[in-house]
Amino acid sequence: MNAEEAYEHTVEEENYFVSMTDMMVGMIFIFIILLMYYVLQFSTTISRFEDVNEARAKIAIELKEELERRGVAVTIEENSSVLRLKDNVLFDSAQSDVKVEGWPKVVSLAESLRAVLPCYTDEAPTVIRLTRGVCSPSPHRIESLFIEGHTDTDGFSGLGMVDNLDLSAKRAANVYRRLKGADGGLAQVCTKRETGRCVPVLSVSGYGSDRPADGDFAAKDKNRRIDLRIVMRTPPTEEYRKVEAGMAGS
Repeated sequence: MNAEEAYEHTVEEENYFVSMTDMMVGMIFIFIILLMYYVLQFSTTISRFEDVNEARAKIAIELKEELERRGVAVTIEENSSVLRLKDNVLFDSAQSDVKVEGWPKVVSLAESLRAVLPCYTDEAPTVIRLTRGVCSPSPHRIESLFIEGHTDTDGFSGLGMVDNLDLSAKRAANVYRRLKGADGGLAQVCTKRETGRCVPVLSVSGYGSDRPADGDFAAKDKNRRIDLRIVMRTPPTEEYRKVEAGMAGS
């Protein structure tokens, strides 16, 4: 190989390595772009979930204020935003029916739910105006509001019920029925509407004695109780954009 051929061979090798280097740099650049995209998507998703948690806490506070305005003492459980009706205001020991002196509390609860829920469900605007006036724009919607029944640790069976789990579920169901009886409009509060059909937002669940208030199994009065648990829907990105655009234009 003469000098000219050797030079051309060296140039070809250099060009090859330059091309390989350029290709590697390009691939690294594409990888960085994709990584940034996924990090941004992840951050956006986390932010949306944080927004949902903040919205749930806000709804719980609104319900608490409405209830306390009507003379019903409630607490909000930290982190979960569960509303807890204090002590045994609704039930006597081993009883699933709401006691007579607890009926006004149920009426107050119905009124409070009727005042707040329509702003966070797929409700007709005319119904919203009848309850609270015009609601502030929000992309957040409640998927379900569970009326949760609880019991103390005393064993129970009877009246067609096997154990405390049955008793807690029946307590929740009885409060649910009383709420609808106190305000028939609650049946029209829809988590969503499918082909013209209202999917009710209210639901029931029972936990027996497995979830004592403040972790205290011995506090029997406190554990004969009803909790309200709010389950939120995660709003699609498009809903965020619509609401943000509406709020920016106001």
